[in-house]
Amino acid sequence: MAEIILNVDVRENTGTGGARAARRSGAVPGILYGGGKAPVAISVNEKDFRKNLYTGKLLGHLVTLKYGEESQPVIAKDVQFDPVSDRPLHFDLMRVDENADVKIEVQVHFINEDQCKAFRQGGSLEIVRHSVEILVPANHIPEDLVVDLAGHKLGDTIRWSDVKVPSDVKPTITDRDFVIASIKTSSAGISAAHDEETIAEEQAAAEAAAGDVPAADEGETSEG
Repeated sequence: MAEIILNVDVRENTGTGGARAARRSGAVPGILYGGGKAPVAISVNEKDFRKNLYTGKLLGHLVTLKYGEESQPVIAKDVQFDPVSDRPLHFDLMRVDENADVKIEVQVHFINEDQCKAFRQGGSLEIVRHSVEILVPANHIPEDLVVDLAGHKLGDTIRWSDVKVPSDVKPTITDRDFVIASIKTSSAGISAAHDEETIAEEQAAAEAAAGDVPAADEGETSEG
């Protein structure tokens, strides 16, 4: 079962007024839906909700919802925040079967950029997809989708087939090996590298020229 447990209360008052009342009482209002059942208005203690939210394992992951003695697996699909205070204002939970497949967006994480020679050669990473929707068992949702940049070269296109995932993780896009990112030539980086090479070549040429100039013979005079 999931690591995070949300102890919820069912809200009798729904709508904007009910949500405001929940916030005034120190709770975060939410909605529980899915699973072929009617939506239910719920709330969670704001302090507990924040604690779970900031673990990074709440949104988009399987969690356990508890109401009294009852419990069920759910996925936190969305959290709305106050744009000024960043206080959580509302959340959505979706009922799931923990062994059934669910569709969910998972973030793409790029690693080992410092081990990719392309970036030292003036390349830059152009990200096409910051997240990918996948089909995966609810109890096996990955934290992120990892792309290892080590060994990639300038001009490389990174596709879904380059992402290392367990066999039970499938993309919802199935008609092609879609692009995640590419390593493109950065004109600014190439220009800087070119300038350094040019300076080095000019210095080498100047030193070589200075070494080839013969010294003037003593007593040499020019004729008439």
